[in-house]
Amino acid sequence: MDMSLDGFARLLRDWRQKRRWSQLDLALTSGVSQRHISFLESARANPSRAMILQLSEALDVPLRERNLWLTAAGFAPLYRTRTLDDPQMAQVMGAVRMMLTAHEPYPALALDRAWNVLIANRPFEALTALLGADVWERVGDGERNLMRLFFHPQGIRSLVTNWAAVGPLLWQRATREAHELGGADMQAVLDELAPFQEPEILWSAMDSALLPVVPFKLALGEQRIALFAVIATFGTAQDVTTDELRIETLFPADAESEALFRQLSLPPLESEYLPQ
Repeated sequence: MDMSLDGFARLLRDWRQKRRWSQLDLALTSGVSQRHISFLESARANPSRAMILQLSEALDVPLRERNLWLTAAGFAPLYRTRTLDDPQMAQVMGAVRMMLTAHEPYPALALDRAWNVLIANRPFEALTALLGADVWERVGDGERNLMRLFFHPQGIRSLVTNWAAVGPLLWQRATREAHELGGADMQAVLDELAPFQEPEILWSAMDSALLPVVPFKLALGEQRIALFAVIATFGTAQDVTTDELRIETLFPADAESEALFRQLSLPPLESEYLPQ
C-alpha cells in the first residue's frame, strides 16, 4: 500500500464510498467542511492527526484501519494490538471467559474478525467433538476457523439439513463483515473457499424473512440439533485486539436441542474458562 498523503486520500475516499456516503454526508456527520474533505480526498490538503481521528470516528472505521490512515499520512499508529495473554488484557479476557462460562450449558465462543476461534466454552468443545475428532484437521490443518468448518469441502455442510437457507446467510454475513470492517484476513478466507461454493451460496438473495432468526440445523446420526447465534462486541474498545473480538453465543432453537445440551456430559472445567 502506498503510505503517502495520496495513499491517505485514497483511504479516506474508499471508506467514504464503502459507507455509501457523499462528501456532504461526511461533512454533516463529522463537522468538517465539504470543501476541506474534497481537498483531503484530492491530496490538495494535508490532514492533521486530529483530523484523521475525527473523520475515521465519523465513518466508524475499525481501529486497525485507523492505524493505516495515520501511517499513510505520516503519523505513528495510535492503537495497540495486544496478545490475549497481555497483562493489560486481563480484565477484558476475564469478562470474555465469564460470559462463556455463564452461557453453559449452551455453546459460546470468542472469535477474531476472520472467524478464528480464540476461546470456546465446554459445550462448544463437546459439540465439535460430536463432529469428529479430526474435524479441524480436515478443514484447515488444525486451524479452528468457523468459515472453513462450514464451507470447506471436508466441513459440515452435509450435516446441515437446512443448508439452502443457512449457507447463503452465513456467506453474506462474512462478506459484509470483510467489506465493512476492512477485513483483508477474512477476505483471504473467502477467496480460498469461494471456488468450492455453488452459485446460490455466493449470490443468493433468498427470502428468509419468515422467521425472526434462521437457525442452523444439524443431523448427527439420529440426533437433531437446532441453534441460532447472538453476537456481542465491546462498545468502547481502544485496542485493536479488543475491537476485533466477537462473542458468539449459541442458543437452542427448539425444546429437543435445549434438552440435549442440558443432558450433555461436559469435560471438567479448566482454568482457561474461568475469570483470571
